[in-house]
This record gives sequence, structure tokens and C-alpha cells, in this order.
Amino acid sequence: QVQLVESGGGLVQPGGSLSLSCATSGSLFSVYAMAWYRQAPGKERELVALISSNGRTNYADSVKGRFTISRDNAKYTIYLQMNSLKPEDTAVYFCHHGVGCWGQGTQVTVSS
Repeated sequence: QVQLVESGGGLVQPGGSLSLSCATSGSLFSVYAMAWYRQAPGKERELVALISSNGRTNYADSVKGRFTISRDNAKYTIYLQMNSLKPEDTAVYFCHHGVGCWGQGTQVTVSS
């Protein structure tokens, strides 16, 4: 069973930045794609960004040019750098491991 622990969420003003981290238990990390999803109140969970095992990335149109996903295979960790944040980015952000496991989520609130 892979364990995922997200951190880095919080409250930020519009236009600000936040960085999320997702530390895994290490098992099978380097061979699987990893991703960030988010779920806003009353909405379905949606894919935000994905990074393959070889570092290729994919982003939702709504975050392209503002968010950057990265991974450190030596630390079994992925990151999500979020810049130019908007109120509509407010959601619980979840880390997803390619084996099918989810983290507990971290709240991101963008508000003045």
C-alpha cells in the first residue's frame, strides 16, 4: 500500500503563489506517473497536472502557464508550483499515484 502525504496548502490572495508537495512511501515511485487533482465544493474532481515516469507533463487548460508540476525521484516526492492564483483555483488538491492511491488532500483558498 502506497502512502501519500500532501502539504503546502493555505490561504493566498489573488495573484499570489503557493507550492504543494506530495511525499510518498517510496514504493514504485519512479516507474509510475503521478498527478495532482482538485475538487471544488459542489464540483467533480478534475485533473490539474500529470507528470509521467520520464518527466513529460500535461496540464489542464485552466492552469497552463501558471502551474508547474515536477518530481524528485530521489526524494519520492512531487511538487506543484502554483503562480498567478485566481479565486477559481480554490479547491482541495489531491495527489494521485499511478498505482491508484490518493492522498488525503490539502486545502487551497484564493481570496482577498
